[in-house]
Amino acid sequence: MSAFLIVVIGIGWLFSYIYQSPGILFFAIIFSVLMNVVSYWYSDRIVLSLHKASPATRENNLELWNILENLSITAGLPMPRLYIVEDASPNAFATGRNKEHAVICVTTGLLRILNKNELEGVVAHELSHIGNRDILISTVAVVLAGFVALLSDFFLRSRLLGGRGRNNQAQGVVIIAGIVLAILAPIAATLIQLAISRRREFLADSSGALLTRFPEGLASALRKIGATSIPMRTANNATAHLFISNPFGRGGNASSFVKKMFMTHPPMEERVRALVEGE
Repeated sequence: MSAFLIVVIGIGWLFSYIYQSPGILFFAIIFSVLMNVVSYWYSDRIVLSLHKASPATRENNLELWNILENLSITAGLPMPRLYIVEDASPNAFATGRNKEHAVICVTTGLLRILNKNELEGVVAHELSHIGNRDILISTVAVVLAGFVALLSDFFLRSRLLGGRGRNNQAQGVVIIAGIVLAILAPIAATLIQLAISRRREFLADSSGALLTRFPEGLASALRKIGATSIPMRTANNATAHLFISNPFGRGGNASSFVKKMFMTHPPMEERVRALVEGE
């Protein structure tokens, strides 16, 4: 999060220096604060709306409801609100600003292919995200990465449109540095966002296994989910890292270093091996 802050301030400062306008830096800071406030209070509603989720009831989803209720008691957490997405792709995610305002959402495809032990493993994984405060971390990471990309896009467009800068000998150097930073900043922001996501997935896997005391349940669920190549109809890059599995479907062989850098999730094989072998 410190890296994101430094990048935002750095780009804002370059804008204000090149265009001789301190107001640009002030605007960038104010805008970033407003984006964080909005994302903090309304992130769960935005995500649920994006994926067309609807509230689940105890009467219509008794087994899932009881699993969530029992595991919430075991974890010492308030029971999150439960939502369902009508989608054949097996997946699940947790969102919300804190444990008192958390949401767990699963797809109908997940409910169709998992047995009770496997479903308990997935729910425990999502509850672990809530208990570990990953849902807030993930939301802030999305907002800041998007803001960095927005600033860099504005900078590049303004230079292409012939914006005027400082008329001194350092102008060319500053402009070149600004363009390079504007190109690399969103890439760096995305890599940091993905790195946060991958690390938290491993932690949620292990925490979920401790919660159910049955690692094989989650491991089996991950095998089934990983073997499915059906992408979600509402999949998008902004929320992909929130899900237990990549919502765009199986990404093929992810053994190369470059591919792993840009993955929102660790390879399923590594996650299953960590659960089964305790690596």
